[in-house]
Amino acid sequence: MEYSPSCHSLYAFWSGPAKKKLLLVSIMFFVWVYMLYSCVGYCSGVPSLVVEGYRGKETGPGVGKRTETGRSDLVSRLLASPPQPWEDVESDYDEPSIRTAMSRDLLHNEPDADRAEDWEEARADAHRAPDPSAMSSFSNGSGSKKLPQAIIIGVKKGGTRALLEFLRVHPDIRAVGAEPHFFDRNYENGLEWYRELMPKTLEGQITMEKTPSYFVTREAPARISAMSRDTKLIVVVRDPVTRAISDYTQTLSKKPDIPSFESLTFKNRTTGLIDTSWSAIQIGIYAKHLDNWLQYFPSEQILFVSGERLISDPAGELGRVQDFLGLKRIITDKHFYFNQTKGFPCLKKAEGSSKPHCLGKTKGRTHPNIHPEVVQRLRDFYRPFNMKFYQMTGHNFGWE
Repeated sequence: MEYSPSCHSLYAFWSGPAKKKLLLVSIMFFVWVYMLYSCVGYCSGVPSLVVEGYRGKETGPGVGKRTETGRSDLVSRLLASPPQPWEDVESDYDEPSIRTAMSRDLLHNEPDADRAEDWEEARADAHRAPDPSAMSSFSNGSGSKKLPQAIIIGVKKGGTRALLEFLRVHPDIRAVGAEPHFFDRNYENGLEWYRELMPKTLEGQITMEKTPSYFVTREAPARISAMSRDTKLIVVVRDPVTRAISDYTQTLSKKPDIPSFESLTFKNRTTGLIDTSWSAIQIGIYAKHLDNWLQYFPSEQILFVSGERLISDPAGELGRVQDFLGLKRIITDKHFYFNQTKGFPCLKKAEGSSKPHCLGKTKGRTHPNIHPEVVQRLRDFYRPFNMKFYQMTGHNFGWE
């Protein structure tokens, strides 16, 4: 074999220091490529863990899934994952911060009886399928939470739950299902806490809530006025004697061993002196409580709804309420039918449902028989207060 200078040079190259340098550079290059590849794979996986941990148990398109390349595309998942419409429509029914509040009632009487019933009604409402039109309005995340522009402030056992359910049929009203009790029990939590309890509303919609104990809470008028002097207030009132018996009936259903209505009504049965310290009696002194509200709100900013007319003519009373709120009269006679078994009107079509809806079993209880003499003494007691209330409101409710 002939000697070749080129072969000699090649042999010298591979056998010399150059071989070692090239080998070292090659190894470094492959190590660098491997590290870069590993880093890219690791970094693309980190956001997935963060997002999945943040979203918890959420499921749906683009949540916690990988792309075809095996990597998690954070941006595409965020853009492809709209807010869940059910949370927007009905989230106002699931507020543990309210449900676990242990504050006592202002009047120190059966503080949780009405709350338990209110949550029972709210839970029942939450199981109604949401209205598709309402879902589409909020599925894209539109709307915002606002402090209420209108509040149903009273009175307990007057018909506030019925009024709220009827009003929620209106497309321009969004209301909290359960009672927040912000201005009487949870005020120290602050307005932002209160705002978070509210449902989302679109432009032109009214945010509402109802807590009947506000009407008898001395601090409530000043607190609501501090939030907004323009807040519209609605009070559902009822014959104070019938209201007191209904109040007692509710407590009796929870505590069957309580004293009789008669024994709780009088300080002294012989003299006939009424015990006004009992909340069932005190709530019905409407003129006294209203005087406190008129120190902070003008009378034209308070609407008084008749609990009796809410039963006999629900469309008529709802018409007054819609006018008061500045809304079109959408809720009319066609929305109601009278339930003979319960003894009060029900909705032919409730919000978010195509089925008729009546208030739950906690509403419309049969009242115990009260001795006519006790009823008459109560009527005599309430008469001067009722007359004063008629004068203050400019409306005769006919409680005789």
